[in-house]
Formats: sequence, C-alpha cells, structure tokens
Amino acid sequence: MSHSSTKKLSITLGVTLLIFVVEVIGGLISNSLALLSDAGHVFTDSFAIILSLIASIIVRKPSGKRATYGYHKIGILAAFINGISLIIIASVILFEGYRRLINPPHIDTDVMLPVALFGFIGNLFMAWILGHKHEDLNIKSAWLHVIGDTISSAGVIFAGLTIKYTGWLIIDPIISWFVGAIIIFGGVKVVKDSLWIFLDFVPKGFDVDEISNKIRKIKGIIDIHDIHIWSIGSGVTAFSAHVVVNDQLLSEADKLRKEIEKEIEKFGINHSVIQIESVKCKESSIYCNFEKQLNHKH
Repeated sequence: MSHSSTKKLSITLGVTLLIFVVEVIGGLISNSLALLSDAGHVFTDSFAIILSLIASIIVRKPSGKRATYGYHKIGILAAFINGISLIIIASVILFEGYRRLINPPHIDTDVMLPVALFGFIGNLFMAWILGHKHEDLNIKSAWLHVIGDTISSAGVIFAGLTIKYTGWLIIDPIISWFVGAIIIFGGVKVVKDSLWIFLDFVPKGFDVDEISNKIRKIKGIIDIHDIHIWSIGSGVTAFSAHVVVNDQLLSEADKLRKEIEKEIEKFGINHSVIQIESVKCKESSIYCNFEKQLNHKH
C-alpha cells in the first residue's frame, strides 16, 4: 500500500472524528436519537479507519524471515474485520429501526438538519478523498464505511425534512432499514472477497486453463502440471507450476523459464515459481491433488 493511501486514510480519520463530535453535541442538544445513532455509526467507522490505517503502515514493511511473503495479508485481515463490523453495524441499525417504528422519538429538526447536513458534506469529502476505484481491499472496506455514513446522513436529512413539514415520524425507521440493507450488502461483499484471498482461491479474472494452454504453446515445452494461482494480497498474484521439457542444458531450460514468466506477466502475474523437469509424470494433471500425495506417502 502506498504512502498516498496512508495519507488519505489519515485525512479521512480526522474528518470522521470531527463529524462524530459535532453529531454527538447536536444529538444531545436536539434530543435526536437519529443523530446520536448516526454518531455511533460514525464512531464505529472511525475504529474501522484506524484499523485500515494501521494495516496500511504494516503492509509496507519489507519481507523477512518471519514473513517471507511480506505483510500484504495484514491489509486483507483488516478488510475482513471491517466487513464483519459493517454487518454488525447494519444489524444494529435494523434493530433500532424496528424500535423506532414501535415508539417514534421526538426530534428537534431545527438542530438536527444543520448537523446532519454537516455530516453529509463531511462524508462526501471523505468519499472523494478515498476515491471509488480500489484495487486494495483494505481501502475499499474503509470507503464502504464512509459511503454507508454518507447514505445514512442523507437519510437523516430526508427524514428530518419529512418530519419537519409533514410530521410523518415513521419515515425515520424506513430510512434506517434502507441504510442498513445497503451496508449489509457492502459488508458481505468485503467479507467474501477477503475470504477468497485467505482461502487461496484462484483470483477473480484468472483462467487456469487459458494460462496453461498459453504456456504449452511455447516451443520446447512438453507439458505443465501442478499449477497454483493465488493472491498474496490485494493486487499481488502468485503463480507456481511444474513444467516438463526435453533433457537439455540448464542454460537452455532457463531461457524457457524466462519465456514462461514473460507470458504470464501478460495476465498480470509478476511473482512466479517454476520448476523445470525432464521426465513426464505418469499421472499428469494441471491441478495438484494433495489427497493422492498423502495416500501415496502412507
């Protein structure tokens, strides 16, 4: 993760804490449960951003004897925790919406609306700072928190205007449920994407068959098997494989290895481990079957 990402998260954290303080004060003065709930939401988001900020600093640490791949998955862990927190926040909002439906609270809209507007503008600023295109899942999870806050603030403004001019208090829980549904959707996606990386599944957009067929077409390659494609972290894809060639000098085999690396770089793979072999396996498969290997050992 770059220094610019850390700077963006730092600015976002500062604005988030400012919004939290303003909304708590505004909520207490106006007796607005909606504002206080939103303030709680913002406070939880500040924790998520702090987590993302810490992860963004740790991720930049170089690889070493304790972490030979580096610390890329720290960012994925932060994204996973943030995704879970999004789902928890949404669940609380849905429950609070049900409670308000049964017993709608009195709201001083003259205080509520300016504070909610301040929160909305602040969240828009943070969303703009973080941007909407994210290869890094950690930044994406923080951005989703901010987007959830932005929608929540917009919902509070809409509810406040409706209550002010119509007295229709039921709009408050309806808006809360709408916000909760959006946050849950984002949270589930972040959790799914982070688990996909943790479980070493093939990164989305990579076709193992297509890549293996491209490698087989390289002159001098007989077969390829035991392919693995996985993510070390967001945007960091790794590749390993056994490649069968004719018996030849090591220098010639190394030329083939470089050709393979050049080919897979076209797919966006920059980290590879390629084992060159001169004897074809009896049971060759592009996928490694660990179950067979374990049974063979026993």
